[in-house]
Amino acid sequence: MNTKNFPLREIAVVCASLCALEASLMPGPATAADKAKTKAAGTYVTGDFHNHSTCSDGSLSMKKLIDKSVNTWGLDWFVQADHGGSSARNCTLAEDPFTPVPPALGLTNSAAGPYPPNTFPSSGQPASTSAGPNQSWQSTLPAGVAGIKGDGSANPKAMWRWQEIKEYQYAVTEAESRARNKPIWMGIETNAPGHEHVSMTILDGQLPWPVTTGTGNANLLAQFEYCFDRSDSDTSRGAENQWDCSFGTSPTNNALVDPTSKKVAKTGNLGGGNTSTDPNLGHTKTIEALKWLNEKAPFGSYYVPAHLERAGVYNPTSNAGFNIEHLRNFNNAAPRIAFGFESMPGHQASLNRGEYGGTGFVRSVGGGTYGGTGYYAAKIGGVWDALLGEGRNWWFFASSDYHNRGLFGPDQLESTQDFQPGEYQRTHVMVRKGTGNLSAQGIIDGLRSGNAFATSGQLIDRLAFVVCAANPGIPRKAMTALLEKAVTDAVSRNAEVRIDGCATMGEKLVVRPGADLVVAIAVRDPDGTNFSPYSFANPSLKQIGINQPLNQPVLDHIDVIAGNVTGYVDPNDRGNYAGEAGKPVTGTAGDPAATYKADDPATLNGSARRIKTFNKTSWTASDGGVRTMSFVVPAVKATQYLRLRGTNLPPATPYETDADGNPLLDYLVLPFDQTKPGTIPCTDAACPAHLRTINGVKYSGFDVAAWADLWFYANPVYVEVLNSTKVAGVK
Repeated sequence: MNTKNFPLREIAVVCASLCALEASLMPGPATAADKAKTKAAGTYVTGDFHNHSTCSDGSLSMKKLIDKSVNTWGLDWFVQADHGGSSARNCTLAEDPFTPVPPALGLTNSAAGPYPPNTFPSSGQPASTSAGPNQSWQSTLPAGVAGIKGDGSANPKAMWRWQEIKEYQYAVTEAESRARNKPIWMGIETNAPGHEHVSMTILDGQLPWPVTTGTGNANLLAQFEYCFDRSDSDTSRGAENQWDCSFGTSPTNNALVDPTSKKVAKTGNLGGGNTSTDPNLGHTKTIEALKWLNEKAPFGSYYVPAHLERAGVYNPTSNAGFNIEHLRNFNNAAPRIAFGFESMPGHQASLNRGEYGGTGFVRSVGGGTYGGTGYYAAKIGGVWDALLGEGRNWWFFASSDYHNRGLFGPDQLESTQDFQPGEYQRTHVMVRKGTGNLSAQGIIDGLRSGNAFATSGQLIDRLAFVVCAANPGIPRKAMTALLEKAVTDAVSRNAEVRIDGCATMGEKLVVRPGADLVVAIAVRDPDGTNFSPYSFANPSLKQIGINQPLNQPVLDHIDVIAGNVTGYVDPNDRGNYAGEAGKPVTGTAGDPAATYKADDPATLNGSARRIKTFNKTSWTASDGGVRTMSFVVPAVKATQYLRLRGTNLPPATPYETDADGNPLLDYLVLPFDQTKPGTIPCTDAACPAHLRTINGVKYSGFDVAAWADLWFYANPVYVEVLNSTKVAGVK
């Protein structure tokens, strides 16, 4: 990174040449990733698109949930996304009295953290059955039960989610967005027919900040929920809306439309789930939902499967799981909308981390999470690498899935269930200038672009990652030094490198056969403390003699993972298109003796491998926690991709990582069977009382285990070699 050892003439050559790399290496028309001038400048911003209020199964009002997310934890954007279906509770009522929590003080404050445990300023009374957002719609609407539209006869009567969104919830997000000067809007964690859950939105009609005048609506989002959520069995056509869910000229769609409800579902099966007599009906309806989105909201929507490994492999006779063929089908049907997955799930502080495995989900893919990440992404050469090996635009995201803190209240920092949005996990996404302000559409465009990375526990908070075509006429050491300086400068600005002949996350770089690549990476491991309330030594590291405060994690290493791209698989080639991965066949979650079916060939990319690991011996450390590194990939002949992951845990940390640094099954730390001890003792006097204690010994688990085991994942950079396979999913 230091340029002082190079002659000034050499540096001048590099400075002039970097901007000409593309012209000297690239014949023919350049793609958008190859020309820096085609990309507007931008910055990375943080947000969350999967969380819950009392309008589904959450514990907070919309107002308090938004306040915690964007005020307490400082998120830049926020999508409120309850389940589809119905709810009896009125989440638009705030806790009373409601006092906004002051913003967190950031990551460089005192060792006590942003707030010491249990000392958050009061945010009002806890929700109860007789007060605040736990009160029913029926008891709080002026017209009582008469104000609740659509089918239903329960007492109190539940309100269908389409009405909640259209008539009540949207107004809250618009008002909160404009009051806080941040993009805040409505989404849904939809119950996908034939599968489990998907995080989605339709921005069209909504007018979050920076719009400050006029009144928007979420009518199209509400209509989607009515038409396609399998938990919505209302037949009213949205009452006075008289919705018709037909669209386009799809023969399948026409065959599925119910003549009474006008939903895309056969009569008697309005939810559209798979059945023993009609396998894959639900999946077919989900594909129709994507086609509907592609027609109605092609640029203002996304459709991201949530905690997709949780419910196990796909079941053709019920609603569970996503196999790789379904992800391929989603992306084929609507590549602008179905462009990734949430393989770093929420519920990170729960007994069964991510709520994978355990009661109700004993068949989770892979048996559980691995370092808090699902099997599909955590396994090198697994499902994510198989999708990237086709050259698809399929990106990695994270979210909180916040419902509650388990044994603790929302104003405490301990948790035996969930972390609040922005507190533990964040999706960092590049938003480019052009409209003059950060906007919801800019965020959706950023998510769609793949220029994003996901983090847990504030392990890193900034990243610059580029792959550049080397110019044979430029001294290699000088070029490497200037690129290291470029990524370091980008991290200081929370921005990206924009140099001709370089590509970053979600982009592709087109090069001639035999070209050398220079890969440059910089991250910021922020100084000071993170949001953990615990300052005792990390028990996972303490077992190997490292005494590191739990609220001051240190990045241990970064892996660079690469794989070849061989093109899209033909859907008719079922052996290579469809298959199961991580399917348990014996044992239960947390059982080390459990066995798994061998992953099917369609779920594998045998070329994926770890090609480089950086740590304190091989990166350059500079002020403010910046770590800079680079390497050369010589003489590339085949189209490929490179992606990153990093952690605070060294390789061979017992029960956490293997000898190669891969994350191990999280149940090894704390088995779901609560009669069994854990494996990592928490011996400090400050270890909290809620940890599992057997024979007087406390064991790491719940939030302590989550704060101890941190990771980040960065989306790939594609390199397309001329006369080799094309990366069809990225322009």
